[in-house]
Amino acid sequence: MPQLGETVTEGTILKWAIQVGDTIAEDEVLVEISTDKVDTEVPSPVGGTILEILVPEGDTVEVGVDLVVIGEAGESTGSADDAPATEAEDDGAEEAPEEISQEVAEELHPASETPAGADTGFEAGQASGELSDEEVEAFFEEPSPASEPQLLSPVVRKLIRENDVDISQISGSGQGGRITRKDVEAHIESGGTAESEPPAEPEEPAEAPAPQAPQPKAEPAQEKPKPTPAPAAASGAETVDLDRLRVRIAENNIKAKRTAAHVWTSVEVDFERVERVRQAHKAAFKSDEGFSLTYLPFISRAVIDALKAYPVVNSAFDLENKTATFYKKIDLGIAIDLNQEGLVVARVRNADGLRMVGIAREIADLASRGRSGDLGIDDLSGSTFTITNPGPFGSFMSAPIINVPNVAILSTDTITKRPTVVTTADGQDMIAIRHIGYLGLSWDHRAFDGSTAVLFLRRIKENIETWDWEQELA
Repeated sequence: MPQLGETVTEGTILKWAIQVGDTIAEDEVLVEISTDKVDTEVPSPVGGTILEILVPEGDTVEVGVDLVVIGEAGESTGSADDAPATEAEDDGAEEAPEEISQEVAEELHPASETPAGADTGFEAGQASGELSDEEVEAFFEEPSPASEPQLLSPVVRKLIRENDVDISQISGSGQGGRITRKDVEAHIESGGTAESEPPAEPEEPAEAPAPQAPQPKAEPAQEKPKPTPAPAAASGAETVDLDRLRVRIAENNIKAKRTAAHVWTSVEVDFERVERVRQAHKAAFKSDEGFSLTYLPFISRAVIDALKAYPVVNSAFDLENKTATFYKKIDLGIAIDLNQEGLVVARVRNADGLRMVGIAREIADLASRGRSGDLGIDDLSGSTFTITNPGPFGSFMSAPIINVPNVAILSTDTITKRPTVVTTADGQDMIAIRHIGYLGLSWDHRAFDGSTAVLFLRRIKENIETWDWEQELA
């Protein structure tokens, strides 16, 4: 499993582009992998023949786990006997079981009780050295409830014996249906136990026990079935499967809400100074750059300055390890709407080293590549602080979910003309029509407190209302 991004630790196999026995060229698509950020096609690092697929479709594994075995071109995949054993089939090569013949089974488990003092099969076999280690161990075990000899390793037999497991309740996943260690462990974890023998009836029972209904045998652990949807004809509704992006968004948002202690704070901001500069330069800017000059680059530039003043807002919080990580640079995350089909957070790398025009270019490029599906995993991970911008859609105030492991996210809402009180240069108050907007900050109360949140927002507000934006735009 390759490292598909700086913060990606695992991936899910979506689809193999090849099968065992196929020939693949170097850089040809090998497999499609899904992470919590994006789905991506992974090319083969070498050319050759596919000898074995180690991780099936649908499984999730950590970075560094072997996925596939690729041999030399034309190399035979071999038979089942000499193919590398998969993890599910391997209980430990040093403990490979042997099938016990019927004669040995009868010797180890005689039908009649051995008379006292008689020479047992075990003693005779041990003295002559004819019994294998597995046969010696099997001698001390109860006979298998199945009529046929069971192909079990010593480790599996020990687990079965120690946990009183009825192997007739277990479906083997090993080669030829053999029961493996993982099969037994999964059965134990699911709460399955062997049916015990009924206790001996007491000699003088005080009261006859109430009849018990026969208990069904526990079935092997299975995937929880999906609830059956209501018939569409009854309500006119339609039920569809969720796409992977929507599932990831749902999972990440639930995780964020469970992890961060969300608090929301907002401020009103006068954008009049920004609006005058924007109106004066928007035509020339679009002609030069090829995209519109929006409010977002102005806000981003003001935010970067505030993050430098309050570095705890540009940090990560780890309660489990009792640590806080303060970033030395600002990688600004920008939420991008994918034409109402999903939302991703793209990263402006080293945003603190860019002037406002550079920030505007980066945001426009990320938005364009996001909507065309050309963002890479590194573009979608590693942000240290996030801005979401629902304002162009007409929002008034928003309380977004924090993009964990960030400790805060800023929402920029609609900027529109409103009557407000302003103070003139000579100290007189007057009502004026100004371009007013609201900034909302969702922040993690585990990482800092309300005073920091308010001071951080006030710094952004003061920057927007007082900076010389003509110089910033130059």
